[in-house]
Amino acid sequence: MPVVMDADRINRTLTRIAHEILERKGGVEDLALIGIRTRGVPIARRLAQTIQSIQHAEVPTGALDITLYRDDLMRHAVGPQPVIHRTEIPFSIDDKRILLVDDVLYTGRTVRAALDALIDFGRPKSIQLVVLVDRGHRELPIKADYVGRNVPTSSAQSVQVHLAEIDGRDEVEIQEP
Repeated sequence: MPVVMDADRINRTLTRIAHEILERKGGVEDLALIGIRTRGVPIARRLAQTIQSIQHAEVPTGALDITLYRDDLMRHAVGPQPVIHRTEIPFSIDDKRILLVDDVLYTGRTVRAALDALIDFGRPKSIQLVVLVDRGHRELPIKADYVGRNVPTSSAQSVQVHLAEIDGRDEVEIQEP
C-alpha cells in the first residue's frame, strides 16, 4: 500500500490549512470547527490547536455523528444494527462560521449527511468544508473549501487515513482492490 502522506506531511498540511483559514476568515471571531466522526474529530482538534497557537485565541470544537443521517443506513456499508456514537457540540452553532472537518472527501454522501445533521442543531452563519484528502469521484455537487491534498484514485482503490489518536500512527495510504 503506497503511503501518500506520512506524519510530517500531515502536520505540515494541517498547519497550512490553519493558515489558510485565518487568512480567508480574517481571524477567529464566530469561528467553530466540527469534526465528522470518526477521523474528522481529531483533525478538527488539531486544526483548533494550531489556530490557537498562531492566533492565541481558542476556537470551539465539536464532534458530529452522522450515522442516522446516512442514506445507506440499512445497506451493507453500515449494516442492520448501526453503531451510534455521541454528537458533542458544547456550544450554540447559531450565527457561527462553521468549518465542517472530515478526513476524506469521496462521493459527497457523508458530507450531505453531515449537513443534514448539523442543521438540526441550529442555524449557522455559514458552513465550509475542510478535508485532509480529496480523492474525487463525486456523486453529489459538493466541493471542499480547504483541501489538504488531492489524491487521484480509481473507484476500486480506497484511501485510508490513520491518525495517532485512533490508530497509533499518522499516515495516509492508498489501498488497491
